[in-house]
Amino acid sequence: MNKILLATDGSAFSDAAARYLIQSPLLTRDFVVHVVHCEPDVPGDIKAFIDRANLEAWHREQNDKAMKSVAGILGEAGIAFECHGFTGFAPTRIVEYAGTIGANLIVMGSHGRGGFLDAIVGSVARRVLAHAHCPVLLVKS
Repeated sequence: MNKILLATDGSAFSDAAARYLIQSPLLTRDFVVHVVHCEPDVPGDIKAFIDRANLEAWHREQNDKAMKSVAGILGEAGIAFECHGFTGFAPTRIVEYAGTIGANLIVMGSHGRGGFLDAIVGSVARRVLAHAHCPVLLVKS
């Protein structure tokens, strides 16, 4: 069975990527989609004031919120999927998890801000493209 990692940030761009997977004639139905969201970690000086259990619960809640729309889109289409929430630096965690599961493809929605703004703000997609060990499909809505 093929494994596709669909990275989501909870945006309409991620929803467009999920819809592309459903509608694409290029992909067979012999795959499971691993929906992934990575919530940025809280800085260490802030962690000192927050109970670990509460912080973990908050990260879970944020991850679940971000994955909800994509999970709904895939579920309504009858696509097999699993949801995985992580904490940390998103590009690193996405690439690591793709390697762990032996992903055949990473799919991401592209915000398409442009080179200058991406250079300032940073682009998760650009970093994943640079470090992924499998093909990466960027879907522009």
